[in-house]
Amino acid sequence: MRKLILFCLFFIGLSAAIFGFLNFQGLAAQGTFETILLDFREDIPQELVQQDLQAIAKQYNVTPRLDNQFSAKDNVYIIRGDRERLKDLRKSEFAKHTEFIEPNYIYKIPKQENVSYNGTFTPFADNASSPNDPYYSQQWNLHNIGVEGAWSQNKGDGVTVAVIDTGVTQVQDLAETKFVKGYDFVNDKEAADDDNGHGTHVAGTVAQATNNNYGVAGVAYEASIMPLKVLSDYGGGTIADIAEAIRFAADNGADVINMSLGGGGESKLMKEAIEYAYKKGVVIIAAAGNENENSAAYPARYTHVIGVSSFGADGEKAPYSNYGAGVDISAPGGSEAGKILQETIDPETGQSVLLGLQGTSMASPHVAGVAALIKSTGIKEPDAVLQVLEKSARVVADDGLNYYGAGKLNAEEAVKLASQGQISFQDFFRWLRENGYLNPRFWIDGGAYALLPKILMVVGSYLLAWFLRVYFPFAWSWSLSSGLIFGSSGLFFLKGFYIFDLPQWPFRVLGSSIPELGNAIQGTDAFNPVFASVLIPLGLVALLLGNQQWKGFAIGASLGMAVCLAVSAFIDPAVWGLGNGIWAQMFLMTNAILCLGLARLAVRDEAQVA
Repeated sequence: MRKLILFCLFFIGLSAAIFGFLNFQGLAAQGTFETILLDFREDIPQELVQQDLQAIAKQYNVTPRLDNQFSAKDNVYIIRGDRERLKDLRKSEFAKHTEFIEPNYIYKIPKQENVSYNGTFTPFADNASSPNDPYYSQQWNLHNIGVEGAWSQNKGDGVTVAVIDTGVTQVQDLAETKFVKGYDFVNDKEAADDDNGHGTHVAGTVAQATNNNYGVAGVAYEASIMPLKVLSDYGGGTIADIAEAIRFAADNGADVINMSLGGGGESKLMKEAIEYAYKKGVVIIAAAGNENENSAAYPARYTHVIGVSSFGADGEKAPYSNYGAGVDISAPGGSEAGKILQETIDPETGQSVLLGLQGTSMASPHVAGVAALIKSTGIKEPDAVLQVLEKSARVVADDGLNYYGAGKLNAEEAVKLASQGQISFQDFFRWLRENGYLNPRFWIDGGAYALLPKILMVVGSYLLAWFLRVYFPFAWSWSLSSGLIFGSSGLFFLKGFYIFDLPQWPFRVLGSSIPELGNAIQGTDAFNPVFASVLIPLGLVALLLGNQQWKGFAIGASLGMAVCLAVSAFIDPAVWGLGNGIWAQMFLMTNAILCLGLARLAVRDEAQVA
């Protein structure tokens, strides 16, 4: 036993030395930031707030500032700082006077590819009721969602959509679109002009002037646009600006908010702003993100935000689109088979250009436009709007990974349903059944493909335990069984739970085996080399072997991890810093053997004691 422990410690030390040379920076980080937010309590006198700010300025050699002219009423100040300064401030005496101290995360435009329109897309055949915009026939996306059927009932009149983005420039095809007063939170001025092109493109999808013998069409072209610039010319912006823009929209009559932006990092300031707007009846919609990851980015992940994934012209999930937790519905976002065509500006020249873009940024404003159409029918409450969107969506069968949320956006059915009135319980139950939420297979992450390896891990761990028991008799117990399960697979069926408006990470943690815990919250596939090593079972054996009730858990966890790592070495050998090739396989197999040897010695010691 002593020799094995010494060998394990040597192997762990060698692994740590190897990984010390590898760059893991950013893997555990939730997001990037350059400044820190200090939200002072409202019951603290301003004199004390100013004293604290002066002390902070002196101690850290910084200049605390308000973000813009609207920040004073919220008592939120910004200083420059990194993670070390953030930790220091949270432990300081200033923290007791604040509601929270958190990173001022930077959210960005999700990455997307773009091409100038070249006229090669096969046009749709228009009918007599189609608008006369010359390139409308090229807008497969509007035909896909049945927008003409929706227009036959209303076109969004009387509804205001706030576009929180890079700003909006009133190009020729937005000249007839109605605008209300917005704001530029980046430069702290009223005119929210676009210097990137992204925001103008997004606004065009929502409400591009339609039936004007020019350009293309928009989803809710009689709605008003409120341009709110929170992203700079390079496409990045801070939590502070975005949160303030959400509050501005809610205070100035916006009915719908679209945020085609996102990033890592949860923010209390942002959550409070979203809650504020939601309570004022604003429907909030955001892009799921373009990283092809099994969870939507923020702000789509926040409660009361409708997260939108993307599908292409072929009807399939777009290769870039995020999916899983946080996705409520899907909409056309474009792919190589056909991009989303709108008029915007060329950021290099500032001139207008007809541009095809792809991304969840393009999908989100389709939902915002349809939400405007729904609100125009008289439905006001955000939850009711969401119900209409979900109930009217085109169901996608066998969507075990939640690529599409409730399904694919259907403007015609949404407006028809909204016009008919409220949704009954029977309608909602039928929607659950049609979407597969009442089918147990839906709740298994990845379907049978992911199920079989998990079963193999569990069965294998029990077989190993039975094999050792033949040679070293020991008693079966609930603690041993628990260790076998959590060491091998965890409660893996919980990983596929996607409950609207609830964070998915607790299910991901409960559904993870011990080796998977290092990457469970992030939702990545690659193993954390610490959790996927003999280090965890070694610690459990050292800690629990002398405990009559819990030693079975340590032994079971060692056996379970041995099987989990061995199976993963052949099915999905991905380890941080080692990739998914032979080095990752060797690492996983070596640790699997060490875990088995550790369990064998622990069982033998127990048998000898008995």
